[in-house]
Amino acid sequence: MEGEGFALLLAATLNAGTVLAIAGLGLLVNERAGVVNLGAEGLMLIAAIAGFATAVQTGSDLLAFGAGALAGGLMAAIFGWLVIWLNTNQVATGLALSLFGSGFSAFVGIGYVSEKLPSRPHFSIPVLADLPFIGPALFRQHPMVYAAMALTVGLGWFLYRSRAGLVLRAIGESPESAHALGYPVRKIRLAAVVVGGALCGVSGAYISVVYTPLWIEGMVAGKGWIALALTTFATWRPARLLLGAYLFGGVTMLQFHLQSQGVQIPSQFLTMLPYLATVVVLVLISRNAAFIKVNMPASLGKPFFPGS
Repeated sequence: MEGEGFALLLAATLNAGTVLAIAGLGLLVNERAGVVNLGAEGLMLIAAIAGFATAVQTGSDLLAFGAGALAGGLMAAIFGWLVIWLNTNQVATGLALSLFGSGFSAFVGIGYVSEKLPSRPHFSIPVLADLPFIGPALFRQHPMVYAAMALTVGLGWFLYRSRAGLVLRAIGESPESAHALGYPVRKIRLAAVVVGGALCGVSGAYISVVYTPLWIEGMVAGKGWIALALTTFATWRPARLLLGAYLFGGVTMLQFHLQSQGVQIPSQFLTMLPYLATVVVLVLISRNAAFIKVNMPASLGKPFFPGS
């Protein structure tokens, strides 16, 4: 029974970690291009209601994820236009986007609070899903769980093995040098911001369609901020970010596992475990400023003015 419980905890960890991984990879793309987007929480909330409403109307997960990606990409494009072309402050604009997303999603989602999704299919990989222990833990997941793993590998290859990835990283390090070589820095940054927003949108839709699945106001519940912290935790590397997402996903699900085992710990303390872990990790990492400086994109958060 203990083995079965641990398998269920591992399965739940992968499910919870996928939310953070997809959003974190999107934010990593942004930051590799030199743009900080603090609006991830708002993006994910808008995408969550867009994905949930689409799933209610169509019953299709694929269309729901598409709607989430579209909503997230659109909001990110507006953010990118403000910070890249109008040179507004990235921190202030991101916070404004987060606040806007929270209020707008709550308003739009009023009619969907009591809605229920159509019956959901159960996914499993034939043969492998029947293996003892690892079958239920690893091979009965939603396809998006495996897509997040593939995305991590693909993004790692893109950043470190492709010419386009090298250009993106160069813009994050020195946009002036990239501009001098003839690269359209602002257009590339905007593309990175839109892609990052779309991935945050997919993550938001995953929360409301698969992870929960339902719609309630503020349901992202700080996961956008944790995903943002993961980029620093992972020192801007995709593989480390995926591992970090599973670590925080495990901490999130541990509270439910302990409660089911009858552990006598106040529920409020268990609920704050993921956020406490985030603070502790960032404090530990920040103690080594030189390590952060070496790995952080040199132009992160800094505006770029062509011709200046």
